[in-house]
Amino acid sequence: MPKTFPATLAAILMLIAPGVARAHCDTLNGPVVTDARTALAQGDVTPVLKWVKTDREVEIRAAFAETLVVRRHSKAAADLADRYFFETLVRVHRAGEGTPYAGLKAAEAIDPGIEAADHALASGQADRLVETLAHRLAAGIKERFHRALEAKQHAHESVEAGRAYVAAYVEFIHYYERLFAEAGGGPAPADGHHH
Repeated sequence: MPKTFPATLAAILMLIAPGVARAHCDTLNGPVVTDARTALAQGDVTPVLKWVKTDREVEIRAAFAETLVVRRHSKAAADLADRYFFETLVRVHRAGEGTPYAGLKAAEAIDPGIEAADHALASGQADRLVETLAHRLAAGIKERFHRALEAKQHAHESVEAGRAYVAAYVEFIHYYERLFAEAGGGPAPADGHHH
């Protein structure tokens, strides 16, 4: 399976369910904080270094060392130090993704698409994941296609009908174009218009 599959999957999930599929690395039950808890319990920063770019590793090592020192003072100090480390780690990780950091989120239910992708990685099996995504993609393409086709049949009836067709056409073409580009079929045009 190509290395880019998880990133492509995440991007495609965001296209088919905008606002639903989103990274869970900024939550208290996400994989970044889970690895941070492991690192703190072991007193070894190594488990979290994979989440940051090489040029930011020094910052994470320093925050980890400071956290270990402060944790020794009291339970309250440990809780505060842990939160500081989680915040620092997630902020640096998000910066490495080119994503703005909006704070650490409370533990929450993980999006089903992300949970399925995590499960596929854990089980070493992607077939069910691929089948589920293929079904959702097919449904999304067909829905937009039929909406555009129906609007096209009435486009000549009035300016409003023509505009309705153009809106449906643009939605269909751009949706498919983004999916095609994310699936490795070629880059989407830089200006966002290629029809």
